[in-house]
Amino acid sequence: MIEHRLYLACGAVRRDWLNTRAHFRVGQCGRTDHAPLGALYVWNDDEFAPRSGFGLHAHRDVEIVTWVRSGAITYEDDAGNRARLVADSVQAMSAGTALHHSERNEEDVPARLFQIWLHPRTPGGTPRWATRICSRGCREGRFVTLASGDPDDVRAGALPIHADARVRIATLREGTTLHHVLPTSRRAYLVADHGRLDVGKVRLAPRDGVAVRDQSQLTLVARDDTDVVIVELLR
Repeated sequence: MIEHRLYLACGAVRRDWLNTRAHFRVGQCGRTDHAPLGALYVWNDDEFAPRSGFGLHAHRDVEIVTWVRSGAITYEDDAGNRARLVADSVQAMSAGTALHHSERNEEDVPARLFQIWLHPRTPGGTPRWATRICSRGCREGRFVTLASGDPDDVRAGALPIHADARVRIATLREGTTLHHVLPTSRRAYLVADHGRLDVGKVRLAPRDGVAVRDQSQLTLVARDDTDVVIVELLR
């Protein structure tokens, strides 16, 4: 089953500084049928206005993977981590028992990012944070794993997360066909960022998503140049 979730049908949050579309229902925001998928329960398409963002706030018992699509955000937490994350940066944070952090756009242009939240395998634990760059060149025509709960992926360079999932990205040029095998769970969630993409018989407009269940393989056809971000459930 491939369930199409149109960008414009996703729950919307608009503030003076924030424009968000929620691929999964969050609280009272979003459609009731946009339910979690395994460990994955939040996928927000965020845009921060210049000189704005989230001030210091707390998280616990959540794994958060952030992919910066354009612009930059400045991250800071109470464990002493601080970084400016530019486009093509990924950040993986394990909140563990508790972590206070801020994420702000200190630039003069908007920042666009995906924020992906996953349930940890077990609650508690020591907070952890890491970041890396994944350039277009290294992901062109193929999926690269950004963050993962699989130790083999971490040994190969993925950022570690304490969840039964992996987050991957591919850059596909117009006309490219990619056959992608899913893990044994046969479940995933996928978003086309800035171009049209066919997933099997489903045609996605830019920023549309699909929830995938009971599929062992996906055939992706890029109708435009686009980035494709996918969360694969490992269980």
